[in-house]
Amino acid sequence: MRFALRARAALVLAFALTQLALPSARADAPPPAGVENVLVVTFDGFRWQEVFGGYDASLSTKPDGGVSKPETLAARFDRATPEARREALLPFLWSVVAREGQVFGDPARGSRVRITNGFWFSYPGYSEMLAGFADPRVDSNDKKVNPNRTVLEWLNRRPGFEGRVAAFGSWDVLPFIVAAERSGFHVNGDGPAVLEPASDRERLLNEMAADLPPYWAGERFDAPTMNGALEYLRTRQPRVLYVMLGETDEWAHGRRYDLYLDAAWRSDRFVRRLWQAAQALPAYRGRTALVLATDHGRGATPRDWTDHGQKVPAAEAIWMAVMGPGTKALGVREGVEATQSQLAATVAALLGLGEDFRKAQPQAAPPLPDLGR
Repeated sequence: MRFALRARAALVLAFALTQLALPSARADAPPPAGVENVLVVTFDGFRWQEVFGGYDASLSTKPDGGVSKPETLAARFDRATPEARREALLPFLWSVVAREGQVFGDPARGSRVRITNGFWFSYPGYSEMLAGFADPRVDSNDKKVNPNRTVLEWLNRRPGFEGRVAAFGSWDVLPFIVAAERSGFHVNGDGPAVLEPASDRERLLNEMAADLPPYWAGERFDAPTMNGALEYLRTRQPRVLYVMLGETDEWAHGRRYDLYLDAAWRSDRFVRRLWQAAQALPAYRGRTALVLATDHGRGATPRDWTDHGQKVPAAEAIWMAVMGPGTKALGVREGVEATQSQLAATVAALLGLGEDFRKAQPQAAPPLPDLGR
């Protein structure tokens, strides 16, 4: 999350060219049946290589991955095939989401999800995915209010969604990305797990969060973020909840492949807990869709896997996944080209509001293709 590269003139041109290559607009398919709520979770800077291939032995070394005990990491995550390795690392994604929904971005299946903003680092990526288009003005990770209206802000102003949208993140830039003051919905981007504790349970969560060390500047551990989001889900029951997890990116920047994989495994477990908590509530059971994504990729070699940004071309490639009522169970999509900018309209389309969102945000890319039955 710490890249702030600027090459404005070149990127304005690159932005214009990428817009020409966006998936063509087409009439939205009928919305998936029964979806009334959407949960969105992002794993910051988590590579497609691990999503589709799992543990990479070439990075499980001291020089390239900071791994002092490769045999211990291998015992946790190494398996005989890529399919077995990825399921060991991300059991919920592969045993539930991929079987009941769709996963995009596996080059081995002729599928690619790419970033269109040309920067390949965090704030531009989050803005692109949540607003539905790349904006060359969003060119740093500085704490500046996003000039673009996100799908979260748009939904919060829709009938039936007012006060029913919330966002939790591990990065203190989240309130600026979603323009918290302007948007008017609940945003928790740093500090306590619960901003306004109203029970002993919530006060205990805040005490536990306060006991964790401040390891990174501007970034808290993911456990307070997800536990705060889980408690908000149970007690406030938003219709749209966004959770931004961040440890995968931080441990990768620190060249700790062991902790990067562990953070991914825990992120997958967090998503399972979020999904199970939703299915335990009548307002969500059988009425909720799940969207998973990342803000940028990373390098593809032992030398540059820790990095991203304009000098790391491999960082342009990312992944996405969708599951929920009415979503076709197609597993890993084959021969599908998609972009990060399609996430916003996908969230709206899952709720049956895809056409309305794109009328309000005409520069937004269309939803991901062929989701509904």
